[in-house]
Amino acid sequence: MNSTPASSLPKHSPSTGASFETRLKVGIDSYCYHRFFGEVYPTQTPPPSQLSFETFLERIEDFGIDGLSIESCFLPRFDKGYLEHLKARLDYAHLDRVYAWGHPDGLEGGSNQEAFTQMLEHIPYAAQIGANVMRIVGSSLRFRFEPHAPQLEKLTVMLREAVRVAADHNVHLAIENHIDYNSQEILELLHRVDSPFLGVNFDSGNFVRVLDDPVEAMERLAPYVLATHIKDLRPVKNVPANAWHFFSCVPTGQGVVRNEELAGILQAHHYQGFLAVEVDHLHPDFEGEEERVVRESIRTLRAITLAL
Repeated sequence: MNSTPASSLPKHSPSTGASFETRLKVGIDSYCYHRFFGEVYPTQTPPPSQLSFETFLERIEDFGIDGLSIESCFLPRFDKGYLEHLKARLDYAHLDRVYAWGHPDGLEGGSNQEAFTQMLEHIPYAAQIGANVMRIVGSSLRFRFEPHAPQLEKLTVMLREAVRVAADHNVHLAIENHIDYNSQEILELLHRVDSPFLGVNFDSGNFVRVLDDPVEAMERLAPYVLATHIKDLRPVKNVPANAWHFFSCVPTGQGVVRNEELAGILQAHHYQGFLAVEVDHLHPDFEGEEERVVRESIRTLRAITLAL
């Protein structure tokens, strides 16, 4: 560890009833299917058909996963009846869950007050679906090359207020590294806010994209990890190295990320969440094959957890 953790910060995920001896769990993030929910990048082709969120839940029933991270941007509505229905479905499937807010630009480096108000509104939604972890986004690649010090100052003010709201609902906020900040900056933000209701949604691939080694980042941040996005990436020929998708997604174990080491560090820190497979921009070798990549990644992560 490069820095001594603040004593009041979380040392492992909020308890879900699992013992520390339980093997790491495996899940997915619904963003894997973003094309099928209607978000198609300019470099991608539209899918042959789209999915409703209900159909998506049916589609993943045979995946054999332990958890699901739910991107709120793809939910059809947020009324109490629907959220209770969603909770019942997740309970029936015995799925751990993370409620994910913030796509695509989150708080825009602390400059978007309207987004902040919306984020606070979503905290009780997380509680209503039975999620005690809510992924949040502080910024994005749009603001990556603007000065970070002012962004971190503004985010500190926002998040000090947000953790008080989160505590009222027993929801722990997990800020994702969203192709914006490196692990040192994330750690600095955690120390500034200094609350057990703020931790990290650790995205292995996004650290690669800012040239921050994921293993070193995990060694620094593991005590605060509440949720994960497990991406594996490979460079793409004929794509500029400064393009965000120069490193594009491949099945876990077939890219540059040292996934076994990441899992081992989490296991050593008694991480109680799940390893959530996430794919965003697929490598051309796997274009249009989200489901194949997801299923292969689940199998690989399951094998890694069994070997620990």
